Amino acid sequence: MPLNIVYQPHTLLFRKGAGTSRGVLTQKTSWILRVTDSDKRGIAGYGECGPLPGLSVDDIPDFESQLSSVCDLFNGLDVDVFPFNLSIILDQVVPHHLPSVRFGVESALLDIMNGGCRILFKNAFSAGKQGILMNGLIWMGSFDQMLEQVSDKLSQGFTTLKMKVGAIDFQQECRILESVRGEFDKNDIILRVDANGAFRAEDVSYKLNELATFDLHSIEQPVKAGQEGLMAELCAASPIPIALDEELIGHFDYHAKFALLKKLAPPFIILKPTLLGGFQHTNEWIEIANRLRIDWWITSALESNIGLNAIAQYTASKNNPLPQGLGTGQLFTNNFNSPLTVERGKLFYDLDEDWDLTPLNAFP
Repeated sequence: MPLNIVYQPHTLLFRKGAGTSRGVLTQKTSWILRVTDSDKRGIAGYGECGPLPGLSVDDIPDFESQLSSVCDLFNGLDVDVFPFNLSIILDQVVPHHLPSVRFGVESALLDIMNGGCRILFKNAFSAGKQGILMNGLIWMGSFDQMLEQVSDKLSQGFTTLKMKVGAIDFQQECRILESVRGEFDKNDIILRVDANGAFRAEDVSYKLNELATFDLHSIEQPVKAGQEGLMAELCAASPIPIALDEELIGHFDYHAKFALLKKLAPPFIILKPTLLGGFQHTNEWIEIANRLRIDWWITSALESNIGLNAIAQYTASKNNPLPQGLGTGQLFTNNFNSPLTVERGKLFYDLDEDWDLTPLNAFP
């Protein structure tokens, strides 16, 4: 009973421009995978390949051509999938330089292995019994726009806020943090910031010291990835605990992962399965981090609800008590309707809601 995999591009349209230090996103294309079994008609597993522009290893001009080659190779193998051979199939079919493809194929295979009902990991979250604590994300924008986002997230019940920094005037960013801390101390609201590598070597120490006055939980990737000497110094001396994010991208060998974390010794790492090569690679990062006593949390990367659902169910299986960096599915005007809902700063899987994948009816 051979499996067959096909794909279809789906361009996600943002309700508002999503600002980061790398620019403003207004749309993003994902390639949705569908896996079917010739002996089980009407059952399909879905996955999402969504390379992040300007950041993913596989943000490349011929991405679709390489994805097509992966699908052709998979379809030529006449394979069936089980838990014991999933990793073998992934290693044989998907090159490491296509991490988002590996994530998509892995998700689709997990889905069909579990009956093709969008339940990839069976746990209290996917059973609709437990929510996942999240941080509320504050996108870059004008001073007034960012303050409005803060007010909106607080009204929705978020107790952890993560603010993008590094694009507007630094003093204005500090004023926003100051306004939050003027109303809520660190026992009421946890504040994280994400610089996306925007700070320079000559000003990073000054900016970290200024930001430290706001009782921040952590700062993600203060300087660009690849400056290991500088990053090791910052991890050791920063007044704000540093969380590595972009620094992890592109490392697929287990020994290279271990060497990186041992050298930099960060307090936290942030794990994006789409960018890291799926759940098995994410498992390796978690195992190494636990050995080195490094804390971690998991973050989505602007996936549609198909990818977000897979990441959320995986995250719930890890029982990590820290607030996670999961999306809410509400960023896009043309997302897929799903059981994913947000209440009181937590992500839930509402079993009373149905999936609507009708935009994918054009699958060949």
